[in-house]
Amino acid sequence: METPASPIEPARKNWSNFRIVMYVLGAFFLFLFALELLTSSLQHMTKNAADTILTATSNPFTGLFIGLVITAMLQSSSTTTALVVAMVASGALTFEGAIPIIMGANIGTTITSIIVSLSFINKRKEFRRAVAAGTYHHFFNVLTAVILFPLEYYYGFLSNLAVLITKTLFSSSSLPSVTTSPGGWTLTPLTGFFLQMIDNPFIIALFALLLLFGSIMIFRRLISVLLKARSPESFSRFFFKNQIKSFAWGLVTTAAIRSSTVTTSVVVPIVAKKITSLRQAAPFIMGANVGTTITAFIAAALYTSTLSSISIAIVHFLFNMLGVVLFFPIPVLRKLPIKMAEWMGELTLKYRLIGFVYILLAFFFLPFSLIYFNQGAIDAFTLTYERVDSVNTISHYRVETRMNRHTNIGSWTTYEGNDTDANEEPSLIFPVSLKNESLFIGRRIFQLSRPGLCWEGSDERGNMSSCLERILPSFRAAGRTFDSVFVYRVTYPSPRDTSIHRYYLSAPYKVILQHQITYPKASEMTEKLVRFDGL
Repeated sequence: METPASPIEPARKNWSNFRIVMYVLGAFFLFLFALELLTSSLQHMTKNAADTILTATSNPFTGLFIGLVITAMLQSSSTTTALVVAMVASGALTFEGAIPIIMGANIGTTITSIIVSLSFINKRKEFRRAVAAGTYHHFFNVLTAVILFPLEYYYGFLSNLAVLITKTLFSSSSLPSVTTSPGGWTLTPLTGFFLQMIDNPFIIALFALLLLFGSIMIFRRLISVLLKARSPESFSRFFFKNQIKSFAWGLVTTAAIRSSTVTTSVVVPIVAKKITSLRQAAPFIMGANVGTTITAFIAAALYTSTLSSISIAIVHFLFNMLGVVLFFPIPVLRKLPIKMAEWMGELTLKYRLIGFVYILLAFFFLPFSLIYFNQGAIDAFTLTYERVDSVNTISHYRVETRMNRHTNIGSWTTYEGNDTDANEEPSLIFPVSLKNESLFIGRRIFQLSRPGLCWEGSDERGNMSSCLERILPSFRAAGRTFDSVFVYRVTYPSPRDTSIHRYYLSAPYKVILQHQITYPKASEMTEKLVRFDGL
């Protein structure tokens, strides 16, 4: 005769389920609040902080290293990607500069599963399989980066594809040249209260980062409790029945908890104990790689007015999904990361310290070496301009430019006045890039082609028509002579704006030497370069 269930048991179960739901909702609210607080603090950062970030990420190898190390230290790519989205939305980081950080974050997150595998070092029979399972995620992401990083570095493959998708799905206009505050649903009153209470953006940013990390840790803890409630055997039967199902469960499970670190680390002891094979678990890890991109999309949803933040979330998805497309359907390529992981397992079993040495080499020594051999690739200048309006009022402003010679990607940061102030905040930040003889400065395009070429475009004033009038062999500005100066004529078709703009652009340095605006009735405003300094 079966004993009837006590009425207390269902009540306890319902209360436990209610608590889990409340924890999930609380963690999600904390995640959103931390992102908005982080963005607000970054928008109030000082000039030095903005310059440090922009300078570091102008070199793609440095950006890759930053993403790798931060993620390896936090052991959470979700935190890093959410931070990157917030920085892009705040203007502290350019869209192009964020892409290598995303790639580095995908590699850095694999350190956790490797560390978990090394915990089996005293169990000889399980150690080899554990290391193979722990390093598979790492080799998969490294191979994906080896293929996609050069494509992005030389051709802008991911950035161009992401911008195209963003324009198609969200807007027909170009990415905004200056980032704006978050759009859509926000927690602005609560954020404003904290900003008033603590008048220090660095403390606010640190506090927001801790909240962001804490919210993701709550999700980790919840899933860990749920996974421990099932036996490893039932877990294996449920998740690894076939490759498609394994991939799907890896994607869904990781998307639910927003942490591939947890799901991939759970696979290590399962493979180590021969409950499932690495070949059966590999699709699950691939799915987890794609599922973790949900965090960037949730973060980007807060910044609907900033298309660049949406684009960086799409880049994260494209990087991980293209890795699956490359290594999942093709048997020869599918075996490559598995063979590399199994080779590492056998090598580590023979030489126990290899695993620890590999962590130091892959996560620290190699990135530093890449940075060292690519140092000096940034061209940086400080430009001081004199502005004379139609009533002869004179004012000045500064532009600090940075351009990577290898990628032709950089930024322009504008400051009002001509005196350097350590606490001065930039008035404008423009992403700059050179692609196929087209120089993009914010939303403005300058074609480095033959005279007579005309094209249409748009900027903050509206639609415009641009023509390359002539190319001057030399032009005098700021007390020096510049060669190969392109002169452009820009007009606006709107009857309310009949001004004519002329830009004098130095092709070798990619800087504007002079800007003349002619209004009706012969009034004119001129902006000209009066000082040119190398940083």
